[in-house]
Formats: sequence, C-alpha cells, structure tokens
Amino acid sequence: MMYKAIKPLLYSLNPETAHHLALNLIKLSAKSRLITNQSNSLDYAKPTTALGMTFRNPVGLAAGFDKNGECVEGLSRLGFGFVEVGTLTPKPQKGNAKPRLFRLSSDKAIINRMGFNNKGIDYFVNQIKKQKYTCKLGVNIGKNKDTPNQDAHLDYLYCFEKSYLIADYIVINISSPNTPNLRSLQKSDELIKLLTSICELKEKLQKKFIKAVPLLVKISPDLNEFELNDLIESVNNLPIQGVIATNTTIERINIQSHLSNEMGGLSGAPLTQKSNAVLKHLKQGLSSQIDLIGVGGIMSPENAIERFNSGANLVQIYSGLIYFGPHLIKEILKKI
Repeated sequence: MMYKAIKPLLYSLNPETAHHLALNLIKLSAKSRLITNQSNSLDYAKPTTALGMTFRNPVGLAAGFDKNGECVEGLSRLGFGFVEVGTLTPKPQKGNAKPRLFRLSSDKAIINRMGFNNKGIDYFVNQIKKQKYTCKLGVNIGKNKDTPNQDAHLDYLYCFEKSYLIADYIVINISSPNTPNLRSLQKSDELIKLLTSICELKEKLQKKFIKAVPLLVKISPDLNEFELNDLIESVNNLPIQGVIATNTTIERINIQSHLSNEMGGLSGAPLTQKSNAVLKHLKQGLSSQIDLIGVGGIMSPENAIERFNSGANLVQIYSGLIYFGPHLIKEILKKI
C-alpha cells in the first residue's frame, strides 16, 4: 500500500506541510496514472441514488481536504463516489495565522482553525475545467471573513452562480467555527433570509440552463435541541434538497492530547457519536424528501454502517482518510 509507505514521512512533517505534500502527490499521481482502477476502490461499485442523481458509490470526501478543486481527478481515481471541494469564497483569502492545523494522533483527531483559506471561486472554476473525473462533484461555499453577516447572502449568491454549471450539488457552509459569527447564520431568521435568496437564484438558473443543481446546508454538531428543531422547521419550509451533518465541534470530548486547548474545530474519532446523534435527530424531524449526508468521525466501516442505519443516504470521510488512508474507502464499500 502506497499510503503505508509514505505515512511516516507525512507524519514527520507539521500537519499543514503534510497536507500540501499529500495534495501534490495526488495531483502528480493522477497526471502520471499511478493511481489506477486496479489499485483503488472502483472495483466495489455500489450505485446509490440520492439528491436526484446516481452516485457510483455512497462514500465521499468531505470539504476541507481539496479546498481549491485542484485534485478532483486524482481523488476520483482513488474511488470516491463524490468529492466535495471548498470551502470557497468570492475573493481569495489567506485564512488564519499559522499554526492552524493540529494532529492529535493519540485521539485519532484533528483540530483546525484554517479560516476558509482558499484561492477564490474564480480560481476553482478554472482549475476544475482542466480536469477529467468520473465522480460527482460537490461545491462547498462560504463568505469572506471581512463580509459582514448582513451582506453574507451576497457572497453566497456570487459563489452559487459561479459554480452552478460545474457542480453536481452545492453546499451552503454556515457552520464552520473558524470564521467569526458565521454560525449565527444558522439561526432561523438569518437562515431563512439566506436560503430564500439562494433558492430564488437557483430557480432562475435552473430555468436558464435547464439544469437542476441540488442545494444543501452543512450544519454544526454544537446546536442544542431547540436550535436544531428551529433549523429543521426552517429547512422543511424551503426547497432544500439535503443537509450535511455535521461540521467540526468546538467542544473537547474525552481528549487526551496536550493539544486539546488549541482553538478551532475538532474532527475525527471524538466526534463520532455526537455527529451521529445530530443525524438521528434530523432524520426524525426533516421531510422525507430531504436527503442526509453523514460526516464527522467516520473512522471505520462500522462507523459508516451506523451512519447509514441512522438515516444517512451518503457518507463522507476526512479525518479517517488522514489516519487510515484511501484503503478506508474500499473497506467501507466492502462491508456496506
């Protein structure tokens, strides 16, 4: 396994440097065809219908790994059924000060406070046009840090229109803990204002291009029951096709690492049960017409199976990929 060979090298580097090296290796592998159908998970076809389309399998890559859509071709060849890129903003932004990414190996967890670092939606569009891939493509969009919340809808509208013809689905990220006040957009009044404006644009674009692109919302695992019920009511009353549960958490759940006090969103194994509980609650309250993507602490086939049993139509991995490599995709597909 190539990942086993390079993992010691990656883990000898600081996490952000290792991340960039991994991206470069994936890009290089795609160009040189080192990643082949025989060496990945494409032999384990599990066609799955969700969001009004058919995915070659229900295991995807969560947003945050390939922020700029530079590696979709290589990631597709690894065997993902879908790849979600981003989070993308209208203007390029550097994100928060470094260090901002921490590997908590003893906990099989990651803390990040990246802050939507990306090269902007226009760069992404140019990148994706150069690549050939067979998986579905999700585009995760957000607002620039310096855009006030009262104008946030303008950033989302801009990115939504820019990515409409490229995306198989588009995700409104209102749940990252690393952009100040972003999570307040999950509150009922703010959420309805934002989603209503996007749905109006979506209807216009659908008529113009004769293409329907599903709209999803990615939510926080830190919503209390009242907030979650409020969000469910809002989503049920809007033409939303899906919800992604969940983003990272600001809580520190049974963390042993000395890095536990670092600010940022926690992902990985400590998030498994918390994220699954949110998914279950959503399944009970949301309309049956709304599909669910389960993400957060899926580190094994058993975690994925639990997520499907809780109501997920699709699942995504990220931290599991970091700790166990692309082999995890195949292991999940073999057991579901």
